[in-house]
Amino acid sequence: MSAPDVQVPTRTLVEALIRTDHTVDTGELYATADLLGMSDQQVRLCVKRLVTEGRFTQEGRGRKALLRATGATARSLGPDVEFVTHAFRQDAGLVPWDGTWHLVAFAVPESIRTARDALRTALTRLGGAPVQGGLYVSANGWEPYVEEQARQLDVLGHLTFLTTRDLRQGEERDPVALARALWPLDEIAEAHHRLAAVARPRLHRLEETGLTAPERLSIAVELAAEFSRAMEHDPLLPPELLPQPWSGTQAREIVARCWSLLDTYEAADEGISLFQLYRDVVPPAAAGG
Repeated sequence: MSAPDVQVPTRTLVEALIRTDHTVDTGELYATADLLGMSDQQVRLCVKRLVTEGRFTQEGRGRKALLRATGATARSLGPDVEFVTHAFRQDAGLVPWDGTWHLVAFAVPESIRTARDALRTALTRLGGAPVQGGLYVSANGWEPYVEEQARQLDVLGHLTFLTTRDLRQGEERDPVALARALWPLDEIAEAHHRLAAVARPRLHRLEETGLTAPERLSIAVELAAEFSRAMEHDPLLPPELLPQPWSGTQAREIVARCWSLLDTYEAADEGISLFQLYRDVVPPAAAGG
């Protein structure tokens, strides 16, 4: 079965191979990079940049070197675990929607326009949709996350939080219709369709035997990269607001089965932080197929 190509940035590969002791074995790095179509020169330049930026230190040279992640790098790794966990709980029907819309209004002065723009970006990343002007809405309880972002940007005093169970745009009150109007659901669904198309053939490969450690790692890195792309713009709307069957639920189920099979391998893969991360966030029920 043919599989869509997955573009994995070299930097993403390096970070994906960080082990639980915060090191990267460059022999493993080069072997996995080769399977992903990356040249040795491409990897060397990326490692050099990461060291120059202070994200890693390097001990030794070439394929026998050891990279060590700095504290800032180690803290920034992986997907937003809470949101991924929430997605799988929604898929399992464990987080029913209570009909409440959560809104944030802001009026940030022009004098701190950079902070205002950063706030808009943060609200969108947290799953919010613009209603009009400085008013954003989410179907999930996002207040703690919005407040954290606002404090970091020093604009909390310019925000107003409110909730309602009676959201209306013009004459439209139906929650499903409102969700369709507020969020680009077709684009979000298409990203999940691509994730499923990437995951299915890799699932078939994992169901076979004889994969080498670098082959397993290359599959894991490709899945993680495509999963992150699909989740990046997904507002994680409650199932009650989405068309059914929802492509996100289907794609995550296939990915969970892949991670379940990857998790069956022992020894060589156990030290990779990426494996531990997904082991923690993917519930056994989702991986059961």
